[in-house]
Amino acid sequence: MYALIRRLLFRLEPEQAHRVSMRLARLGLRIAAVPGGRGLPAVPRRVMGIDFPNPVGLAAGFDKDGEYMDVLEKLGFGFLELGTVTPRAQPGNPRPRVFRIPEHEALINRMGFNNQGAEPLARRLEVSQHRGVIGINIGKNRDTPPERAVEDYALALGMVYGVADYVAINLSSPNTPGLRDLQHEGALRNLLDRLQTERKRLAEFHDKRVPLVVKIAPDWDAGELDATLDILLERRVDGIVATNTTLGRPGVGRDPRGRESGGLSGAPLREQAERVLEQVAARRERRTALIAAGGICSGEDVSRRLDLGADLVQLYTGMIYRGPGLVQEAVRAAARHAGQPG
Repeated sequence: MYALIRRLLFRLEPEQAHRVSMRLARLGLRIAAVPGGRGLPAVPRRVMGIDFPNPVGLAAGFDKDGEYMDVLEKLGFGFLELGTVTPRAQPGNPRPRVFRIPEHEALINRMGFNNQGAEPLARRLEVSQHRGVIGINIGKNRDTPPERAVEDYALALGMVYGVADYVAINLSSPNTPGLRDLQHEGALRNLLDRLQTERKRLAEFHDKRVPLVVKIAPDWDAGELDATLDILLERRVDGIVATNTTLGRPGVGRDPRGRESGGLSGAPLREQAERVLEQVAARRERRTALIAAGGICSGEDVSRRLDLGADLVQLYTGMIYRGPGLVQEAVRAAARHAGQPG
């Protein structure tokens, strides 16, 4: 059924299609026309001190402002990562800013952290009936100068800390000028030191310790990635998300839509994301959680990432091409990987 609906949705502009699809999913769940999470096997995982009902999560960017938590929870996700949110609301980059490449099950986006702001998201979570695991992905505002970026992250952390199960630090989006520079050497050490100091203060105030994870880019060579991992492990981050979208154009470079600026996601990112995941898994310490993202479009992809060392996996672009059934397929693949009936 989703194949038919997708044909109709793909006639709409991508952002409009996203809103329409989530409203249709909400309606479909109410009338039992959309496969929900009922009947899925339990695949519990304890990661970063958090109990996940299953290891299949939603990647950041799909529900930036927490508007569709009710729908997404019922689809069977084990956790949702909301955001990216910034301290102040911002509109993001001009439209058009999302481009489908259906022949390759790919997207290019240059959204630019469009969001309603960290405080409105926190307020929405405070009154929400959602009781599942929530990660919140934070970034800096576009107009914040690089020398003040650390303060943006500290502000956003403070705004969402009380309602988050974990916080993801987004340093790897290609769509905010200068953002990826924060992944390097002194800038990264300075940022992590500031956020860990802020977390200590917030943990005492809220009487809970919220894990901090860092989302990394897939575009480094092996030496650059090793240098970044040195810092992440040295500063003892709780987890690493591998990976964000890529500036490269693997497999789509000859397509006219592949010339659009922005980050590429979906099936063409699969091999690159797996290489990064494998390198991170070889280096990480036992206590450092590893969350796989990028190019996960099937249950087979889920099994492969778990084989490579991921503790958790996240879906995004695969959902756009495969629909909500991908969530159930992914959870069942995780169950089989754990030796349970799928």
